[in-house]
Amino acid sequence: MAAMTSVRSSLTTLRRLVVSHRLQQGPRLQALGPAPVVHISTPLTSIHWRGFRSSHVASGHVLPFKLSDIGEGILEVTVKEWYVKEGDRVSQFDSICEVQSDKASVTIASRYDGVIRKLYYDVDAVAHVGSTLVDIETDKAPEGDPEEDVVETPAMSYNHEKPQATPAVRRLAMENNIKLSEVVGTGKDGRILKEDIISFLAKQTGAILPYEVQNIPTPVISTPDTPPKEETPVTGPPAILRHIFSGEDRTAPLNGFQKAMVKTMSAALKTPHFGYCDEVDLTQLVRLRSELKDLAESRGVKLSYMPFFIKAASLGLLQFPVLNASVDESCQNITFKASHNIGLAMDTPQGLLVPNVKSVQALSVFDIAVELKRLQALGSAGQLGTADLTGGTFTLSNIGSIGGTYAKPVILPPEVAIGALGKIQVLPRFISRDEIAKAYIMNVSWSADHRVIDGATMSRFSNLWRSFLENPAAMVLDLK
Repeated sequence: MAAMTSVRSSLTTLRRLVVSHRLQQGPRLQALGPAPVVHISTPLTSIHWRGFRSSHVASGHVLPFKLSDIGEGILEVTVKEWYVKEGDRVSQFDSICEVQSDKASVTIASRYDGVIRKLYYDVDAVAHVGSTLVDIETDKAPEGDPEEDVVETPAMSYNHEKPQATPAVRRLAMENNIKLSEVVGTGKDGRILKEDIISFLAKQTGAILPYEVQNIPTPVISTPDTPPKEETPVTGPPAILRHIFSGEDRTAPLNGFQKAMVKTMSAALKTPHFGYCDEVDLTQLVRLRSELKDLAESRGVKLSYMPFFIKAASLGLLQFPVLNASVDESCQNITFKASHNIGLAMDTPQGLLVPNVKSVQALSVFDIAVELKRLQALGSAGQLGTADLTGGTFTLSNIGSIGGTYAKPVILPPEVAIGALGKIQVLPRFISRDEIAKAYIMNVSWSADHRVIDGATMSRFSNLWRSFLENPAAMVLDLK
């Protein structure tokens, strides 16, 4: 007991000496090196005493915010836009970033309240499922499993402050790999115009410079027999104008949708295609649409020809279900689809996408028009979801809306048929008694999987589809 009292007394005295020594030296900042340690040995025990030094330590918990499984077999995504930066404070359900897979765009939302401490990926970088997107410092430890840190919502669910530009301008920027956030808009309210994109591209890759004018001198010919004459200025041939272009080639990685196209088209090469073409007289359908157009617009929908084409295809598939089927990779089994999910090839700022109208066999022409309006709006905004882009059983491509009459469409696996519609042309055609009349003619090009579909089946389906369009009243008997 006496020994312990002696040790405590020695320790108290030593602490007073150290504190007194530090007070005499004044305050100082110890930047590097460990804190001083005093070691006291006694016969009973060995005691360590460590001096204290101050440093700033975060009071919260830094959590790794990981990318969880999005589904559909997606293993990686491309980070398209960050809505936060390091040091920003976020709350639950605040948007963190937008990522893009080969099927859809998805907005990642926060699950925690806290401060963003680190971003792990740059824009256009590829992030893998299970990797950390950001570090978030929270005020308290999270409850539950920290591995499920991502809330996924469709990209269209949030209204973010994005650069204002028309779809055509966005497409021009995407084709040239230009980020709209880096372009200064000169339009109203900062809207980015086509001229802004062209000007930005010229600064990045070089522009056509003024012409170089090269004057070619004209020789003067003289002989001894002719007296010298006063030299007069002679006008030579016009100056040669040469364009000078400065710029460099650049290589860019394929984005998510382009990668999906590579995968799909590579798989399509394994399918033996055969083609079948025909023309359709749409004169009566043009007349019917003109009668229904104002009624449809009064109900909020602009009625095009496409709903009629899709509905006629569905009525034909009821008679020829083999065209609404799919085969497995080894082509040993064929599955006849009960639902007519008819896809429409759509030209969007992200590239070619094929959303589909679900259960067309149960929809009216007006219902199809309403659904097409929704899909086209999402496609123009680049916000088509996975549900809209998957599950198709048959496809139509309206290439005629851009131009062209015939095409050779490529089947989208695992589907077995596809049709390409040309533009509608006004052409002369013979009618009864050898009279010529104006007719609205459209060409159609079909492609089918020759492993399971023969030419006769494709021809009969095309004839039935054409009869519905050439005599729209015939569809009334089979409409549901």
